[in-house]
This record gives sequence, structure tokens and C-alpha cells, in this order.
Amino acid sequence: MIRKILTYPNPELKKKSSPVTIITEAVRELARDMAETMYDAPGIGLAAPQIGVHQRVIVIDTAEKDQAEGLITAINPVIVHAEGEAYEEEGCLSVPKYAANVRRHAKVVVKGLDLEGNEQTWRAEGLLAIAFQHEIDHLDGILFVDHLSPLKRDLFQRKARKMMEDAGEER
Repeated sequence: MIRKILTYPNPELKKKSSPVTIITEAVRELARDMAETMYDAPGIGLAAPQIGVHQRVIVIDTAEKDQAEGLITAINPVIVHAEGEAYEEEGCLSVPKYAANVRRHAKVVVKGLDLEGNEQTWRAEGLLAIAFQHEIDHLDGILFVDHLSPLKRDLFQRKARKMMEDAGEER
């Protein structure tokens, strides 16, 4: 089922998510809905808080943009190692019509659980590494715009306010 994606400045996006303690059928259904929602948007990643669910679940699929493995579902993902530096343009389904360069690690090692409850280790670089960091940030209530310099963040907030005002006038 395709779910509604929350957009900035919805305060739900700033809340920290709780770990998943038991992988139930409801968690599996959540992951399926998240993947369907991500593909429909379309996007390369989605975190549960973006659809208003404060559980530590992410889905990522960068296969079209790089040589990654296809759909990844990570439950309770944690970055256990990071190295290097990347400075790439990012966008976000929860921050529509805005993109900015963000400094991230170039390579990461992420541990988490799959939908069967098995521990997994993902070694990622390039776009997949950036996507892991971006989606895990969502689980902690952090948006990519929070990584911008104060000046760029101020410009973004002004642009966002203007877009909301313009949208209000169109109604």
C-alpha cells in the first residue's frame, strides 16, 4: 500500500525513532509499504519516519543509479565504520523541490537486521553509502538540510516558507 510521505516542516520528521524489538508481520508489511511508496515517488530511499512511523526501518534501492544489489531493507541499522569524504548533491522525498550539496562519508559499513531477523552487514560506497547515511539520519530526526551551513539553511528555510505561502494562495 502506498503511504503518504510527510514533508518539511512537519514536526514528525524531527522525532527520533524507536528500535524494532520483534520483527512481526506488521513490521514486514511496513517494509513492503515503504518500498512500494519509495518506488512510486520515485526515490532511492525511504525511512519509516517519513511516513509517520517512528520505528528504525529503512529501505534503499540505488540499483538504477549505480551497480548496487537492488532493494535493501534494514531494521535497526547502525553505521559501525565510516571513512573518507564525499560532497554530493542530495535531495529528499520529504523536502520536495530542493537539493543541496552535503558532506558525508564516502564509505560506510552498516549493521542491522533483515526481515527474517538475521543480522546483516552492508559495505557501501558511493551513492549507496550516501543513501544509508541519509536514511539513518531520518531515524534520528535529522534532515539533509540540517547538515547545511547556517547561510544555506537560512536560504532553504526562506525558500520553503515562500513555497508554502505560494501553495496556500493556490488553494
